[in-house]
Amino acid sequence: MALVLHAGNTNKNGFKALIAAEYSGVKVDLVKNFQMGVSNRTPEFLKMNPIGKVPVLETPDGSIFESNAIARYVTHLKADNPLYGSSLIEYAHVEQWIDFASLEIDANILRWYIPRIGFSVYLPPAEEAAISALKRALDALNSHLASNTFLVGHNVTLADIILTCNLTLGFSRILTKSFTSEFPHVERYFWTMVNQPNFRKVLGVVKQTEAIPPVQSAKKPSQPKEPAKPKAKDEAKKEATKEVKKEPAKPKAEGTGEEEEAPKPKPKNPLDLLPPSKMILDEWKRLYSNTRTNFREVAIKGFWDMYDPEGYSLWFCDYKYNTENTVSFVTLNKVGGFLQRMDLARKYAFGKMLVIGSEPPYKVKGLWLFRGKEIPQFVIDECYDMELYDWTKVEITDEVQKERVSQMIEDYEPFEGEALLDAKCFK
Repeated sequence: MALVLHAGNTNKNGFKALIAAEYSGVKVDLVKNFQMGVSNRTPEFLKMNPIGKVPVLETPDGSIFESNAIARYVTHLKADNPLYGSSLIEYAHVEQWIDFASLEIDANILRWYIPRIGFSVYLPPAEEAAISALKRALDALNSHLASNTFLVGHNVTLADIILTCNLTLGFSRILTKSFTSEFPHVERYFWTMVNQPNFRKVLGVVKQTEAIPPVQSAKKPSQPKEPAKPKAKDEAKKEATKEVKKEPAKPKAEGTGEEEEAPKPKPKNPLDLLPPSKMILDEWKRLYSNTRTNFREVAIKGFWDMYDPEGYSLWFCDYKYNTENTVSFVTLNKVGGFLQRMDLARKYAFGKMLVIGSEPPYKVKGLWLFRGKEIPQFVIDECYDMELYDWTKVEITDEVQKERVSQMIEDYEPFEGEALLDAKCFK
């Protein structure tokens, strides 16, 4: 018998086991056509979990409920699974952060969110206490992530999976950008995690909510309907006569708005509506990728020959918090995460990111080529990393700035008198 997970396909607690399965090479089938409030009330389901909570995992040896227990079971199916770290102390730290993710993060998000959507009584003092406790937890998490890419060690562990799934509910339902911006390292961590291939395969594209849900009145349990009283003989006769006299329902007229509307065409990106440019971005990217020798004479000269200041713009960016870049791999992962999240602009941009310095703190500087004369608004809106950098438009009439652009494209070293730790390209 295969492992079967009983949960809806949007259940964040079910996601924990599915992501752990992806990392562990374990096959877990999500039950089909699961309906919350229906499927988990059947006698078969209640045999697996008497209180009807979701998710439940069916295994050859019996069923398991409670999402963290299910995720642990799936993880342990692979011997010496790196999701549990590489030593006894790392194993303990994984368990530590799983408890933290559940008791400090998930519990307080739910205490804030559940009353607002009407599933429990809304009490302002209780909400204030939940928000205060959540901020305290996120502040502690932010401090830890200032010098760590992952919760434990240098790779994804089960703790990262469980914490990220819990944060996904928060980010997508109640934690707005204005709230999470107080915790930049948590933001960086969260968007890095949800864009890892194994996470993205299960979670899909995660988007941050734009507003805190308004308070709804608590939902009352539905009352059973009273059985209909038998009608008197004369009343029944009158009802039957009315039914006969009813005119057949007329078909809905086309175009009245009563039918379901046809899906509207997806609006075009405003950058696609700009006048044609003499610079073909893909041609530049090919030239950059294919130039192996005489880079300055071939690629750099080719770039300036192609560059169209009417159709494109160049921008320098400087990371605002370079004093925090004290660990090389953490700094490199920050840059990698930024480039990963910039994937939405791949059709309209080219970038170079330099990590500079032979010892900490490391400096992060970049050069970006964007379609249009300004940084595209959708990039500013969708990629939170943009706020972590100071952006300066390049004046190509300034020969000093123009030379700086050339050096950044070709990974010139030493750059501004310092060694390059790494150079990453977005193309």
